[in-house]
Amino acid sequence: MKRTIFLYGLSLAALIVALKLLEFRFMVHSLSLEIYLSTIAVLFTAFGVWAGLKLTRPKTVLVPQTTYQFDTKRLETLGISKREYEVLELMAKGLSNQEIADTLFVSLNTIKTHSSNLFLKLDSKRRTQAIQRAKEIGLLP
Repeated sequence: MKRTIFLYGLSLAALIVALKLLEFRFMVHSLSLEIYLSTIAVLFTAFGVWAGLKLTRPKTVLVPQTTYQFDTKRLETLGISKREYEVLELMAKGLSNQEIADTLFVSLNTIKTHSSNLFLKLDSKRRTQAIQRAKEIGLLP
């Protein structure tokens, strides 16, 4: 960000110097103030569009693909339903109970019930413990 600001300021200074040289040497009487101002406006608009596109472009992050597969038999032995497993996955992504409810199109109380069932089945007291336990068992990557 500092580099961009520095380059922007440097380009402004260079443009002003170039315009002053033009003004003093060649075109003192032939060009009017409006032409100078319109030239500056067009150049700054083009530079602003370029800088805006460059700064707002989403950064691409390469995420390694893993071929993780969980043990479905482990889910059956623990008695975890498919919906409870979906809630567990969304918990591991860091979503709140309300966000999980919105994602799965269920009520907040349903998510609280699934969470408490998961805590019992995974022998944990908090979300972080449940996620850690699920990773130890092999339910989550």
